Amino acid sequence: MLQTIYARAKESKGRGAIHDKKAEEIISKLNYDFSLADKDAPMHSGVIARTIVLDKLVSEYLANNPGAIVVNIACGLDTRCYRMTGFKHWYNLDLPETIAVREKLLPESGNITQIAMSAMDDWGKMVEESRTPAIIIIEGLTMYLSEADVQQIFAVIANRFDDATVLVEIMNPMIVKRFKGKSIEGSNAKFTWGIKGGKALAALLPNFRFVEERGLMEDMTQFMPIYKVLDKVPAIRNISNKIITLKRL
Repeated sequence: MLQTIYARAKESKGRGAIHDKKAEEIISKLNYDFSLADKDAPMHSGVIARTIVLDKLVSEYLANNPGAIVVNIACGLDTRCYRMTGFKHWYNLDLPETIAVREKLLPESGNITQIAMSAMDDWGKMVEESRTPAIIIIEGLTMYLSEADVQQIFAVIANRFDDATVLVEIMNPMIVKRFKGKSIEGSNAKFTWGIKGGKALAALLPNFRFVEERGLMEDMTQFMPIYKVLDKVPAIRNISNKIITLKRL
């Protein structure tokens, strides 16, 4: 959780592929050793790549749907709500222990609300605007769940929202298999589930249709030239994480 906000703050202060002043503000107040995060270049690149893609997609959605609501599932210390405009209400959802930390570092009120619940619980009842167009973000979560867990999250969304667009990050099964059983550095989290693409995911979700998928590498090419090469290698492009857009039927 701290590593991801640190990655955004570091990028914002340095190369500038993203601009996240709120992340910079939070990190400046913390007395924490981020030396491990400084050595983890792949983690940093992954966080920034998905931030670029999701910021672009959320911004486009809100421009086309002014007054929509946003639900950020497994929000951690994400600060996207401070970088976006045009939403009616923004809900940040995560486990109670995570929200407790978030409330200390990012005390929010007004049209930004914290929900301290599991993504698999019936959190939909906490969202007042069920008939308002909604965009739901599921970033950095599905690879730590089971297929049944993922289906349950989408069932909660389908049961609550009439008009929902979901942006969900997925991991290729080959990557999950490669690292299965190994804890992610700095935590006890382990990769447990993956799926090849958006159409395969939509096939598991009877109330949703596939719209599009975006690779994480394509928007990094202007900041890291090596990504121009990597993105042209099908084997690499196909196994990189993707952001899938799904629409409620």
